[in-house]
Amino acid sequence: MAGKTYHIWTIGCQMNMADSQRLGSELEKRGYHFTPEADAADIIVLNSCVVRQQAEDRVSGRLSSLKPLKHREGKQPIIGLMGCMVGVRNPAPLRKQWPWVDVFLPPSEPGPLLAYLDGHDWDADAYFHEIRSRSALDEAQDHATTQVILPTHERGSLVAAHVPIIYGCNHMCTFCVIPYRRGIERSRSIGEIVSEVRSLVHQGVREVTLLGQIVDRYGHDVPDGPRLENLMRLLNDVEGLERIRFLTSHPNYMTPQILETVASLPKVMEHIEVPVQAGDNEVLQRMRRGYTVERYRELVHEIREKIPGTAIHTDIIVGFPGETEAQFMGTYDLLAELKLDKAHLAKFSPRPNTPAARWEDDVPPEEKDRRLKALDELMFEVSSGINTTYLDTTQQVLVEEAHKGKWRGRTRTNKLVFFEDARDRRGDLVDVQITYTGPWSLQGVPTDLPLPERSDDLAPFGDLIPLPVIS
Repeated sequence: MAGKTYHIWTIGCQMNMADSQRLGSELEKRGYHFTPEADAADIIVLNSCVVRQQAEDRVSGRLSSLKPLKHREGKQPIIGLMGCMVGVRNPAPLRKQWPWVDVFLPPSEPGPLLAYLDGHDWDADAYFHEIRSRSALDEAQDHATTQVILPTHERGSLVAAHVPIIYGCNHMCTFCVIPYRRGIERSRSIGEIVSEVRSLVHQGVREVTLLGQIVDRYGHDVPDGPRLENLMRLLNDVEGLERIRFLTSHPNYMTPQILETVASLPKVMEHIEVPVQAGDNEVLQRMRRGYTVERYRELVHEIREKIPGTAIHTDIIVGFPGETEAQFMGTYDLLAELKLDKAHLAKFSPRPNTPAARWEDDVPPEEKDRRLKALDELMFEVSSGINTTYLDTTQQVLVEEAHKGKWRGRTRTNKLVFFEDARDRRGDLVDVQITYTGPWSLQGVPTDLPLPERSDDLAPFGDLIPLPVIS
């Protein structure tokens, strides 16, 4: 298969990014090599998202654009659709809708494409039975020699990687389509995860983010299973690994044990993602979140008490069915009070098969826009204020990549930092004195370089570039 190429296009969350990495790894093992040019690839896979209608529409548009490739003379690529648009269901309706797609892959599952390449059918019935009947923590599923092979262009250059530790979700929030598309929660074995992390570190990765739809539910799906804090303690001992993060957490499962582990392990970063979604108890109840505003407020105080200086990120949905102006103001006031470092904001979008999709979407689009803008402006002020506390401090930055003539990396608290340095700093831990702060990023100078003269006329580099958030 020498010279064979593949192209994977990914949209959506960090879990999708990790799923694409796993699929790419399996293809690399078979002698395929990544190409950034879809038209030139032997295999093209679109990894899809349905959390928002906009994302689903983008995938549909891109699938349509690939149709002519199946009718051209000469080489015709294998086309695959992966991810939440496929879900854990029979893909027959999708085959009818997109007959030029050769293979459909459920989330996190490269099996159908690998079977297609081998010339036989994938055992879908066995797969669906497995995810409905038992956890991946079952000893029969403990592949302790898991190896992830990064694409050639990323080996030695990819600094931060995502590692799924629990698939699916059982929580069934009324707005969320994930349980219907990714199935029930299944925790991976500790041996499999540690082996994967070691293989990534061997290829140059220095930071891993542990992923789950509810990451702090890790191990809860099996009796006496390991917990997130057990896994982090093992990963903290992996030689060559510098940093560990985890997302996304749920307030109900953020235990004192997890917080104590974050506080005590030097490689686990002071950065917690714990969505509140709304600042009104009635709305939270309709969302089926399982906690109150009061409990969330207590949790934020607990996090700050146990992990001083930690950065806390949250998610917010505006315009949920039935959300009144007063209930929205409850969300606004909660964010103003708690002053969290970052809020990932989204307008409610009805998703098929969810309970909320059956309710009247009674908040007008223009009102959703207004509420989103109000929170965005609030968080601009809050984030700006928090980031000013970093001015003239020295921060340890893990450098991820070069970006428009500057190095780009992150602090332990996940603040984005830009700095100039003629040396190759990719993958280095650099002490940077912060000389400028903005709402979205910081700028600074390595402590072993002289400080430049300050000029108020210089435009802030980082804040000229809005930073995309995948959620």
